[in-house]
Amino acid sequence: MEVINTIGRRKCSVARIYMTPGTGKIVVNNRDYKEYFPTGPLQFIVNQPFLVTNAEGKWDIKANLDGGGITGQAQALRMAISRALCENNIEDRPALKKEGFLMRDPRMVERKKPGQPKARKRFQFSKR
Repeated sequence: MEVINTIGRRKCSVARIYMTPGTGKIVVNNRDYKEYFPTGPLQFIVNQPFLVTNAEGKWDIKANLDGGGITGQAQALRMAISRALCENNIEDRPALKKEGFLMRDPRMVERKKPGQPKARKRFQFSKR
């Protein structure tokens, strides 16, 4: 039985997964993924690679998620699953690449500048 080990990242989140042939069970940090990601859109993000490659219910996934928020973690998990599917079957790569699941999203939060309340917002200017 082969285990495919990949990593996915988004913002400050890191997802390390172990994918084995199975029945479609996804465990995230020792909890079911529907319990870990309570909303429908986040569950859909996690399942997107399987929907694109028609591989629903064929793989079991054990994931360790760390850092960032819940949305970044879901997108990091999506990237890790996509990489694992590509490692298993190279014919799935063009479909996943077309959807953008294999590219690391480089967008990060802009830092706060000194003398300002936020990254771009300025304090109100008073002429007099």
